[in-house]
Amino acid sequence: RRMDSIFHERQEGSLCAQHCLNSLVQGPYFTAVDLGNIARDLDEEERQRMAEGDTQSAEYQKFLQEPSHNVDDSGFFSVQVLSRALAVWNLQLVPYNSEEAQLARDNPLIERAFICNLQEHWLAVRKLGRQVGK
Repeated sequence: RRMDSIFHERQEGSLCAQHCLNSLVQGPYFTAVDLGNIARDLDEEERQRMAEGDTQSAEYQKFLQEPSHNVDDSGFFSVQVLSRALAVWNLQLVPYNSEEAQLARDNPLIERAFICNLQEHWLAVRKLGRQVGK
C-alpha cells in the first residue's frame, strides 16, 4: 500500500495510549471513548471472574472497592486495553521478554512495529512506507 503522508496527532492530556495506537495504525481510528469502553469491559470481565469465587470474601469485597486497573483518572490505559484494541485489527501485542519474541530481540529490524512504555507513557515505534530489506 502506498503511503502519501505520515499520520500524527498531538497528544491531549494523558491519552498517550490513544495516540500511540493511532500512530501505529496510521489514522484517527481509536478515541478515548473507545478505549474507555474497552477498559470498562475488561473491568466487568475481571469482576465476573472474581465473583466465580466467594462473593462474600474479604478479597472480593476489597476488589470491588478498588479503582479500575485498566484506566485511571488521568486517562492512562493498561496494556490489556491496548492489546484488546489492537485485536480488532488482527494485531497482537507480544511481550518483549517472552519466548515468543526471541526472534524480535535477536533481529528487531525484521519487525514492523513496537509499542513501548516508558515511565507510564505509551509510544509506538514503527516502519513507515516501503522499507525493503529492513
